[in-house]
Amino acid sequence: MLHEISKDEILKELQKLKAKKVLIQSPEGLRREAYELAAFLEENGINAIIHGEVNYGACDPADKEAKLLGCDALIHLGHSYMKLHLEVPTIFVPAFAKVDVIEALRKNIEEIRKLGRRIILVTTAQHIHQLERAKKFLEENGFQVVIGKGDSRVSWPGQVLGCNYSAAKVEGDGVLFLGSGIFHPLGLALSTKKKVLAVNPYSGDFMWMDELKERFIRKRWAQIAKAIDAKRFGVIVSIKKGQLRLREAERIVKLLRKYGREARLIIMNDVSYMKLEGFPFDAYVVVACPRVPIDDYENWRKPVLTPREIELLLGLKEEYEFDEIPGGRREKDEPLGISLHKAG
Repeated sequence: MLHEISKDEILKELQKLKAKKVLIQSPEGLRREAYELAAFLEENGINAIIHGEVNYGACDPADKEAKLLGCDALIHLGHSYMKLHLEVPTIFVPAFAKVDVIEALRKNIEEIRKLGRRIILVTTAQHIHQLERAKKFLEENGFQVVIGKGDSRVSWPGQVLGCNYSAAKVEGDGVLFLGSGIFHPLGLALSTKKKVLAVNPYSGDFMWMDELKERFIRKRWAQIAKAIDAKRFGVIVSIKKGQLRLREAERIVKLLRKYGREARLIIMNDVSYMKLEGFPFDAYVVVACPRVPIDDYENWRKPVLTPREIELLLGLKEEYEFDEIPGGRREKDEPLGISLHKAG
């Protein structure tokens, strides 16, 4: 397996809760781990049900379903703790990647020097357990390394989410992202407005975000231009616990109406254009996960924007801003959220 899941730790937490029946939720990449965990728990006297729906992150826990099924707890695999109001005790179990990040850093050390001497180091939950090792290696090679704490939406210093880059908003010459994919480093470039270098621990490859960032902004301005003449806007709110931004959605509705556009709130769970066929809206605003209007916009037959892009559309701002979901101050975990996040 490519990820570490501590079954014994999960069992200990369930025993503390005196849980007899649990629901196991997992993203698509951890289906086998969910299956094997269910078998392990059954062997230890705990009735385990597997959640089969697609999971989008810690913002999308199945605690309501767990309560409906009469479960004593929810096991949420693959994502770190997020401060939410939960209906049953929920164990957040991050899946740490079994890949050594140091080799990729060593291979790309000269490229990393182009960021500057003082670098901001960030990663995702999959590699957070190696962040201190990475920091030490970089310092041994002459860098000053800064790891930001972030706000309450993230579990660890240096962690970034697709909707939150608060850990990178500290003083530094540039940002070094450890991880795969382009969405997180692209979000970093847009959010921090700094040079961003992404180093992939799996392949050892690197990627600078400058050109990708400019291409992305051009595409988003084109999407905004398509909505210039739109009269009727559907403002979409997700009912997923970690994506519910009702106040922000209501603000956007009032803003659009103030500037002479018609706007209506739409409540959805999984946001997709297919479900919206038949409504007479000219354009949509997704006030939920920012990845929806960005990753999936080509599947929408009508313009789909973020709240920040509406402000650009109405002429209230001139410079492009990435839509983020902020957390509050870092506080103690709420009683219903249990995190197995020993990252050391």
